Amino acid sequence: MPVATTHRRELMIWWVSVVSAGGDLVGDDLTGDGDLADADGWPAGLRVAGEALAREAARYASLGWMRATSGNLSIVLCRAPLRLAVTVSGLDKSELRAGDVAVVDAAGAARPVRPARRPSAEAALHARLAEAAGAQAVVHVHTIASVWAAERWPGGVELEGLEMLKALGRGADGDRVRIPVVDNSQDMIDLGDRIVALRDPRTPAILIARHGLYAWGDDLGAARRHTEAVQWLLEWALANG
Repeated sequence: MPVATTHRRELMIWWVSVVSAGGDLVGDDLTGDGDLADADGWPAGLRVAGEALAREAARYASLGWMRATSGNLSIVLCRAPLRLAVTVSGLDKSELRAGDVAVVDAAGAARPVRPARRPSAEAALHARLAEAAGAQAVVHVHTIASVWAAERWPGGVELEGLEMLKALGRGADGDRVRIPVVDNSQDMIDLGDRIVALRDPRTPAILIARHGLYAWGDDLGAARRHTEAVQWLLEWALANG
C-alpha cells in the first residue's frame, strides 16, 4: 500500500475513534494521555499528520520553494469543529520533524495541544481555504515565479492550450484558465476575505502579490500536484508572455 494511502487510513481510524467518543481532537484527547498517545507521549494520529507534513515540506524545500523558513503546509484533521494540523513557524522546512506541527481552529488560532507549538499567522488562511474551497490539504510556498507572475499580471494569470492544465482538473483545449492574484496584506482577516472572494472554484490555486502562492486539494498528494502544475505554468507564462 502506498505510504500516502497508509497515512490517510491511519488518520481516518484515529479521527473516527475520537469523534465517535465525542472528542474535539484537542484538550485531553491530544495531551498524550490514554490510547491516543504513542510511545513518546505524542498524540499518535497527530504524529502521522506531522510525518506527512514534514516529508512534503522537505520536498518543497529541496526545490527552493520554502527558503529562509518561509511557507507552510496543512492537513484537515476534522471538520466538526474544524481543526487543522499546520507546520510550525520559524523552522527550516527541510529539517522538520513529526512533532513540528500545531493544531489550529477555524480562525487559525492554536489549540491547547502539548507540547505547545506556534503556528504562523497564515494558518488562518489555511483554515479559510479549508472552509471555502473544501480543501483537505493546503500548500503555501514562496516561489520566485509566483511573485514575478503576480507582478506582471496583477489582474490574474490567464492560460490556455497547455497540457499541464489537466493537472489542475482543467481542459487543455478551449478552456481559458485564470489563476487569480490577490494583493498582499498583514491583516489575515482582510487577506482571507479577499482570497475567498477572488478565488476561482474551478482552479485550486491563487497567487498573493509579492508573496507567493497557495494551492490545495483533497489530500497532500493532490495539493502537491496542483502546486507543481501551477509553478510549471507560471514559468511557462513568464518565458513566453
